[in-house]
Amino acid sequence: QVVESGGGLVQAGGSLRLSCAASGFNLDDFAMGWFRQAPGKEREGVGCIRTRDLKTYYYEVVKDRFTISTENANTVYLEMHSLKPEDTAIYYCAADVAVHSDHCSAGSASWGQGTQVTVSS
Repeated sequence: QVVESGGGLVQAGGSLRLSCAASGFNLDDFAMGWFRQAPGKEREGVGCIRTRDLKTYYYEVVKDRFTISTENANTVYLEMHSLKPEDTAIYYCAADVAVHSDHCSAGSASWGQGTQVTVSS
């Protein structure tokens, strides 16, 4: 089970933190990721983190503004700063992803229900 929380409405330039808790997974070699889908657009990657060694990858569109962290092996956070209206989307957490040097792959991942983030101008 994957459950996100923390979405909402924020003004441009503001900050927001999303949380994601996963249960029922093998945590020995585990990674979680964040993806988003804006209206009329395809789902795109935000970033991912491998919990055993904290290896992370961020997509260019959010690099230096968003930070992914983990408190324990099955909970991750997405801290979003300097938010822009184009960051408006449904944000999805995915559990059991793979962290690569140039992308996050979610082929066999389990997905949360998504949480809406709206950034007003």
